[in-house]
Amino acid sequence: MNIVIAIDSFKGSISSKTAGQAAAEGIRRVYPEAQIFVRPLADGGEGTVEALIQGVGGSLETVRVTGPLGEPVDCCYGILGEQTTVEQKTAVIEMAGAAGLPLIVAEKRDPLRTTTYGVGQVIKDAVEKGCRRFIVGIGGSATNDGGVGMLQALGFSFLDREGKQVSFGAGALSDICRISTEKVMPELAECTFRVACDVTNPLCGEQGASVVYGPQKGASQEMVEQMDRGLRHLAEISQSFSGADPDYPGTGAAGGLGFGFLTFLNSTLESGVKIILEETGLEAYIREADFVVTGEGRLDGQTVQGKAPVGVAGLAKAHGKRVFAFSGAVTPEARLCNQAGVDAFFPILRSVVGLDEAMKEEAAVKNMADTAEQVFRVVKAMQK
Repeated sequence: MNIVIAIDSFKGSISSKTAGQAAAEGIRRVYPEAQIFVRPLADGGEGTVEALIQGVGGSLETVRVTGPLGEPVDCCYGILGEQTTVEQKTAVIEMAGAAGLPLIVAEKRDPLRTTTYGVGQVIKDAVEKGCRRFIVGIGGSATNDGGVGMLQALGFSFLDREGKQVSFGAGALSDICRISTEKVMPELAECTFRVACDVTNPLCGEQGASVVYGPQKGASQEMVEQMDRGLRHLAEISQSFSGADPDYPGTGAAGGLGFGFLTFLNSTLESGVKIILEETGLEAYIREADFVVTGEGRLDGQTVQGKAPVGVAGLAKAHGKRVFAFSGAVTPEARLCNQAGVDAFFPILRSVVGLDEAMKEEAAVKNMADTAEQVFRVVKAMQK
């Protein structure tokens, strides 16, 4: 019996690795001689750095950078090890570590002021350590500055009418009169960026960054309108750069950070799950598997919209493999997962308990192992 396990983290409860190891423990109670491969999984958001470091090896780096409101924060990122298949060092960055919404208490959220400058500082640190290939997850941002802060940290100059750098935040975008590349880090010409982006919002308009995501970052209706005007101005002033297309799907991601990457850096916007599956080489493991096990904290209607378990299921079905999924909870819409390649899914809760109790690591590990055991007892019985 050859089994591959790739389960996304149960956010706030257990990591991808812990979930996979717990499932493996339960399966071994039934198939003690089974070959079980636990592989890390993420969707490009929280847990991406951890998943890739576990998947291909590497080191964690910590750098002190400018936080979203200008205060210093310590941001961790990864540099993949020698197992990576490319010659250049690869850095893995979660933008939320430097400019994420959780870094700001609710009453201080102000996207007119928040900046992505710290994201650029992380990239700069990785460049100086020899990285030329980047994987960047851009979910969970507190910003709406179109990536201007990030680019300023990398040497781009966004100048006002007096020839001075504009200040941080979306509120200053309308002050930009000229963009200069004279001081850009020369190493950036050698760098490529795979940006994990699972939204398709354009930069501006009714489906743009400001209107759709501004309110959750603390913006009033008046602020939303001001930010949208600022991003439109940024797009207009950036037209001399070949990548400037504010209508391209995903340019509105992370407060326009997607636009900043596409327009000014050698970047592609890709499915986060696709990046993780390719970088960890999961397909090679699935090809030899008898069963594939996946899952996430909650299976619902959103799972089929590009979430990690469905990415795994699709890859498994391409090779004719059977797929089981485990989760902390399921909704009626989770049955859509069956149409997306999951043969059967199972919530792991074993009794009626409160949410806090269910999310404790010890409880989640036990529930995962016990549920996996019972599912594979059915498999064994059916094989007799």
